[in-house]
Amino acid sequence: MNAQTIDDVRRLLLRELAAFRREIEQFDDDDTMWGTLPGVTNSAGNLALHVCGGLLHFVGAVLGQTGYQRDRDAEFASRNQTRDDVCAVIDNTMHVVDRTLTALDAGVLERPIATPLGQDVRTGIFLLHLATHASFHLGQAGYLRRALTGKGTSVAPVALAPLVD
Repeated sequence: MNAQTIDDVRRLLLRELAAFRREIEQFDDDDTMWGTLPGVTNSAGNLALHVCGGLLHFVGAVLGQTGYQRDRDAEFASRNQTRDDVCAVIDNTMHVVDRTLTALDAGVLERPIATPLGQDVRTGIFLLHLATHASFHLGQAGYLRRALTGKGTSVAPVALAPLVD
C-alpha cells in the first residue's frame, strides 16, 4: 500500500460521509431520523453518529493525534439531537478525515493498529475496513430513511463522480 491508497481511502470515506449527510437531510423531521422499524435497534441518526465516532477515534485520535475521546455508548443512545446537529458532526468528521489522511505518511499503512477486539491489524487494511464499515451503515440508513418517510428517492450514495480524478 502506498500514498495513492491513502488518498483512495480518503476519497471513499469523504464520499460515504457526504452521502450520510444527504440521507440525514432527507428526513422530514428530527424525530423520524431517530425512528426505527420492528426488529431494528439503530436509527439513521445513531448509525451516522456511530460511523463518525469510529472515524473520529481511529482516523482522528489514533492516526491524527487529535485527542478525540470516543463515547461509543452515546453513539447508540443519543436521540435528542437535531438533523442539523448530526450534520455538523458529519461535517467535522469529514474535515478530520480529510486533514488527517492528507497528511498521513504511507509508512503508517504497514504498522499495526489496535482494533476494538483487542487485536492488532495492519493500518492499511483497517482503513479499508473503516470505508466498508461506513458503506454498510450508510446502506442501512438509506433503507431506514426510505421505509420511514415513504420517499424512494436516492441520494446517490455510491456515485462515481467523487472518485474520478
